[in-house]
Amino acid sequence: MSGDLLFGVELAVSGLLVGVMYSLVALGFVLIFKSSGIFNFAQGAMTLFAALALVGFLPRLGMGVSILAVLAVMVALAFAVERVVLRPLVARPPLALFMATIGLGFFLEGLAQAIWGTQPKGLDIGIPDTPYVVGGLLLSRLDLAGAAAAGVLVLGLIVFFQKTTLGLGLRAVSDDHEAALSVGIPLGRAWAVTWAIAGVVAVVAGVLWGSRLGVQFSLSLVALKALPVLIIGGIESIPGAILAGLIVGAAERLAGGFIDPLVGGGVKDFSPYLLAMIFLIFRPYGLFGREIIERV
Repeated sequence: MSGDLLFGVELAVSGLLVGVMYSLVALGFVLIFKSSGIFNFAQGAMTLFAALALVGFLPRLGMGVSILAVLAVMVALAFAVERVVLRPLVARPPLALFMATIGLGFFLEGLAQAIWGTQPKGLDIGIPDTPYVVGGLLLSRLDLAGAAAAGVLVLGLIVFFQKTTLGLGLRAVSDDHEAALSVGIPLGRAWAVTWAIAGVVAVVAGVLWGSRLGVQFSLSLVALKALPVLIIGGIESIPGAILAGLIVGAAERLAGGFIDPLVGGGVKDFSPYLLAMIFLIFRPYGLFGREIIERV
């Protein structure tokens, strides 16, 4: 295998591994939008809050107990958000709910700053950041572990929504709120459970991205990388989020490896958004999004 081809394959594989973690962040948006029609602008802040909580618990509780404690905190946060933020806004315009999530994001960032301070923190999950050498390819251990963890969580979510009674109920709520209410599915409880699941996703994403980038307030901006994933895959599609995350991750790494050296850099950073813009022009509902036709 020639040097350029080997380099390209290495970039593509590492991009696919990172793309799985992009998919994980996007899943938080998809789950909440499917169940309530709310675009949760606070998902990045939830990821940061979960990572900071883990760093705060670690010195006292150890890794295993700390993760369980953070999961409990995020589930409690989900039920508080449903009761305090969402329930008073039932039947309000979608813009009101969207603005509420913006406020929630700033609140969580401010609360995290008040509790744990503003200094960047390291997060060591016990995986050395040294590469495996497979067939001449250098593969990051952190990327492999992150992709494996994200893959297990995604498979668990698919099984949950396809096979369990609660998961099927949440799908019913996402398809038609009024029909779900008519058969006795409580809307508030469904929203709370969905936000709790999104909180669990935020914990896993916070652990993986925090160990990669460090736990700092810019970590909340990783949610911005989920926006091209949502546009490309379709904002209501779990399979779309997975596939689009892989596409974005591979495209970003390949652009950084082959185009950036030719133009002096910068293409890697905007390539996901350029790809999303192309999809908006030619396929605005994404790969798996449902096309909405309004008759007037």
